[in-house]
Amino acid sequence: MTERPPTGGDGEKPPYDWLYGKQGRPTDGGADADPDATRRIPVQPRGTSGSPRQQPPPRQQPTPQPTPPLAPTPPSGPSGPSGPSGPSGRGPRRRPRFRFRYVFLLLVLWLIFLVYTPFHAWTKISESGFEPKGERPAEQPGTTYLMVGSDSRAGLSPEERKELGTGNASGQRTDTIMMLHTGSGPNLLMSIPRDSLVEVPGYGTSKINAAYAFGGPKLLTETIELNTGIRVDHYVEIGIGGFVDLVDAVGGIEICPKMAMKDPQANLDVKKGCQEADGKTALGYARSRKLYTGLGDIQRAQAQREVVSAVGAEVLSPWSVLNPLRYWNLNMAATRTVEFGKGMSPVRAGLWAMAMTQVNGENGLTCGVPISDLSVRWDAERAPRMFQAIIDDDTDRIGKQLCSPSGLAS
Repeated sequence: MTERPPTGGDGEKPPYDWLYGKQGRPTDGGADADPDATRRIPVQPRGTSGSPRQQPPPRQQPTPQPTPPLAPTPPSGPSGPSGPSGPSGRGPRRRPRFRFRYVFLLLVLWLIFLVYTPFHAWTKISESGFEPKGERPAEQPGTTYLMVGSDSRAGLSPEERKELGTGNASGQRTDTIMMLHTGSGPNLLMSIPRDSLVEVPGYGTSKINAAYAFGGPKLLTETIELNTGIRVDHYVEIGIGGFVDLVDAVGGIEICPKMAMKDPQANLDVKKGCQEADGKTALGYARSRKLYTGLGDIQRAQAQREVVSAVGAEVLSPWSVLNPLRYWNLNMAATRTVEFGKGMSPVRAGLWAMAMTQVNGENGLTCGVPISDLSVRWDAERAPRMFQAIIDDDTDRIGKQLCSPSGLAS
């Protein structure tokens, strides 16, 4: 093919005519356009209706690149990758992890201590026979405890007797006699004055505390059951020395004498009004009776119930459980303080202790046995009604006419 020489100027063929044809570029549409010349493909505008849309050519998939090896994880520590970097460029210090398992272990040990201590103390408890032989009242609803405060000086040194003002009397009598009944109604704590004149089996009419001196717990139980008709289910005895230990073990109690009291024989010297008392002071407050005009043993019985209720309130205090030393001393003091009758179980003893905390105010009733006069003779009409309510486990029906602090009709 002969190559067309480029020409220029007027009337001459334009340059590159051999490529675009005689009439210019292929897009000019001239008639003499070279059919073999390269033509430009017209481009359809986007969005033009009525003409098919040209599909874009398929994209070429990139060649997969090999995965780079993972960098080793830096060791965790105070400057590890657990948080954003601090101003110094190193990670923030990590706080020591809270060792929950140590707390859990301490909690388990604490619970073991709480359970072990009373059971350990129980192994050192003294028991005494109290159930009399012969005919007794039939089983009754509810539970009745006979509680005795003994004036025995056994176990007290001469110095302790002098300090506590107990004297050197021989023999054994009861300074305190109480009956605690628990059941369907309010708990009832009823004190029986020790000078109450009753029938003592085999000894005729005598003061009730003489029954203990004549025949111990068994004869006292028989005397009470004979004169009241109430069956005694359990027996609890507290000695003088043990009483002091118990009050001191709970850190002392609050007493509220209605007058200033000074009794050298009981080593008692307290002012009027509520105040804290240690074991020695609480003992003198519960035993003194010569300062009460005309009331004597009756007023002392009220003071004894006040002290017993105060000890129960302190035993129930959360501090008695949260303080391990106090908890231990309280349980160990009970081994030196309390003598239970045979048949008392640790669970029943715990129920008794809990019941002692619910004998005041709305939680229970605190009374003296109904008496007719200051000679502490039991009221022939009111006393049997009180006893029958206990027998029937119906303490709800005991009103103020039957339940009064002194035992006298209100």
